[in-house]
Amino acid sequence: MSDDHKTPAPKTPAPKKMNFPEDGERIAKRIARAGICSRRDAERMIEDRRVAVNGTLLDSPACVVTARDRITVDGVALPEKEPTRLWRYHKPAGLVTTHRDPEGRPTLFEKLPEDMPRVISVGRLDLTSEGLLLLTNDGELARRLELPSTGWVRRYRVRVNGDVDEAGLAGLANGVTVEGVRYGPIDAVLEKRQGLANAWLTVSITEGKNREIRRVMSYLGYRVNRLIRIAYGPFQLGYLPEGAVEEIPTRSLREQLGRNETAPRVPQPLSPSPAMPSPAMPSPAMIVRKRAERRVEDAPRDDRTRDDRTRDDRTGGMNWEEKKKAMAKAAAVRGSAARSGAKTGGKPSAGKPAGRSTPGGGKPGPRRTPGRDR
Repeated sequence: MSDDHKTPAPKTPAPKKMNFPEDGERIAKRIARAGICSRRDAERMIEDRRVAVNGTLLDSPACVVTARDRITVDGVALPEKEPTRLWRYHKPAGLVTTHRDPEGRPTLFEKLPEDMPRVISVGRLDLTSEGLLLLTNDGELARRLELPSTGWVRRYRVRVNGDVDEAGLAGLANGVTVEGVRYGPIDAVLEKRQGLANAWLTVSITEGKNREIRRVMSYLGYRVNRLIRIAYGPFQLGYLPEGAVEEIPTRSLREQLGRNETAPRVPQPLSPSPAMPSPAMPSPAMIVRKRAERRVEDAPRDDRTRDDRTRDDRTGGMNWEEKKKAMAKAAAVRGSAARSGAKTGGKPSAGKPAGRSTPGGGKPGPRRTPGRDR
């Protein structure tokens, strides 16, 4: 048989599309919205056959449910969807960010107020880390805020042990690879030195990988002995006391989550155009020098000499000639006022009690009794 009359190959059937009702959503998302757990944890629960819909156990998360379906987890009916809520929590050191710890260590969820609903954390903080931790009753929101694509900056105050090299910190702006793991741009700035061995840094990241700051600092030769998260996107730790929890107002939550541009991003390195040669990256020492120059340029300038500043402080900003003219002008005004008062028969000036008129400005004359001169 010639090639012109070959039997066409059978077409591969297209995968079946899942039909989504107008008011339906995936089962894992529905469970996350109820605040039971995150969406990924819900998928694992489904695979473990712990979730049932209308009495039928599921073994795959490829299921769409509506408000008319009855969902149970471990035999307990799924609660109704609650309005999305978010809290700020000041996590102290020594608490584990998990609901159940196999080693029996204390968890932060055991320390929350009893009247709080079941919540999950947005990301995690290590056992010895402290500071701001966001809590929510919406697992889908927690997953969304954890993603690096959200672009929210996590800002930390970090105390390290070691002789800090600012040039090395500046080099983190282009990212770094540690033990085969690639970390994105990190903004690390020396805040102050404390004694001979410690220093405080301000570190901002967007990815939030596992123990990212500790591993990067160890790569630079510093040991982190304290790590405090002070901001997560637009939400700040502020003066929230340690161990305290405070709900974020619904209006503020909507404003922050509804904006197209949320928190400022850590500057990303520019990719060179393929048509042009790659420009030379500035050295860390040059970055430090440029930062110092910008601080000097942004500071308010005072071009006056030392003598001019001393003169201005004593005379209110006028030189001696200007002050003499001002004093002479004031004396002339006072003299003019005195002469005008004499011409009007000694009319008293404002603010002085009225008395007998003194002709010519002399002493008062004798009183005249009416009718005696007639």
